[in-house]
Amino acid sequence: MGESPGLLRIAPAVYLPALLYGIGQGAIAPVVALSARDLGAAVATAGLVVAAAGLGQVVGDIPAGALTTRIGERRAMLGATGLVSVALVACLVVPNVWGLALAIFTTGLAGAVWGLARQAYLSEAVPIQLRARALSTLGGVQRIGSFIGPFLGAFAMRFLGTDGAYWVHLAGALLACVVLLSLPDIESVRRARTGRPIVVQSTRAVIREHLPVLRTLGVGALLVGAVRASRQVVIPLWAEHIGLDPQTTSLIFGVSGAVDMLLFYPAGSVMDRFGRKWVAVPSMAVLGLAHLLLPLTHSAGALTAVALLMGIGNGLGAGVIMTLGADASPPIGRAQFLGAFRLFADTGNGAGPLLIAAVTALAGLAPAVLVMGLTGWAAATAMSRWIPPHPVRPD
Repeated sequence: MGESPGLLRIAPAVYLPALLYGIGQGAIAPVVALSARDLGAAVATAGLVVAAAGLGQVVGDIPAGALTTRIGERRAMLGATGLVSVALVACLVVPNVWGLALAIFTTGLAGAVWGLARQAYLSEAVPIQLRARALSTLGGVQRIGSFIGPFLGAFAMRFLGTDGAYWVHLAGALLACVVLLSLPDIESVRRARTGRPIVVQSTRAVIREHLPVLRTLGVGALLVGAVRASRQVVIPLWAEHIGLDPQTTSLIFGVSGAVDMLLFYPAGSVMDRFGRKWVAVPSMAVLGLAHLLLPLTHSAGALTAVALLMGIGNGLGAGVIMTLGADASPPIGRAQFLGAFRLFADTGNGAGPLLIAAVTALAGLAPAVLVMGLTGWAAATAMSRWIPPHPVRPD
């Protein structure tokens, strides 16, 4: 309890920008495909434009770690906020679909820098006994922002059309930039603590040194990312498969998301008190079970129950990948390691929907959902095997 004031002191400067940025991301998420269609894109092309953000995040993970190491967390976040602002202005003015795709790709690059810098900052600034709560709260704040964003975007679109959603994100990014200026500079904190300048290693050297962790726990993070991303695809697809209308599907998805949001702090508290396995393994086991049950549903009520179970499983895992990455990260080269570790999780986020599409094309939707359920159980097995009983890295 004696360490709590430290977390409370930095919380507004850390979580308020995250909330503002998350609201913006949530605001544009439903409209990117519509913007592409307005510019004349076919449905498949519009899907590629939406996927450009995820691709940008994957491409940006490793460079984000190197950049954060060289210029510091706060400057990296400020730079990312400036970059996303430019990209959002481009979204408003580009005359063709490929210009929009490039702008959305750039928002993914900025998101990679932003997310990594926040994680690295909290990993360094928060005592290890509060680390999981700090990072799960960060994950929860992102979920809350993504939940609020579409509603604010919808309100803005009443007056500004589709452009309104991009204006919401732009306003949120600029407000986040203002708040970030109040964030303490962790670089000066490090120098005051150690009495010497920070040692910088090359990104390649950091990755090579920690390859054993990346090829075990990193693969587990990839599986986790795939199953989590699958949830956002299989619920609407299965709802359409059993004949539900879009409004009912949206309500079911929203209820699942609300349950997801409620669990982030309890999950972090359990991780801090009992260890990371106590959350990571049940989260993936429950999410895998929910996928296996999904093909058995044939009504709105049954689908809602399974969607709630998915929300519980996903909510239990709020912040767990960020926490595991922080635990495994070395004091020297922390941001570079986190960039490599996040690359695995983000690759999983992109691979999950692609795997569903491939299996569905070959065997149908129900087998694809079952494959993702088994992937969830494989993730639970990997987490059980490779997560150490307690964090082993000194803070």
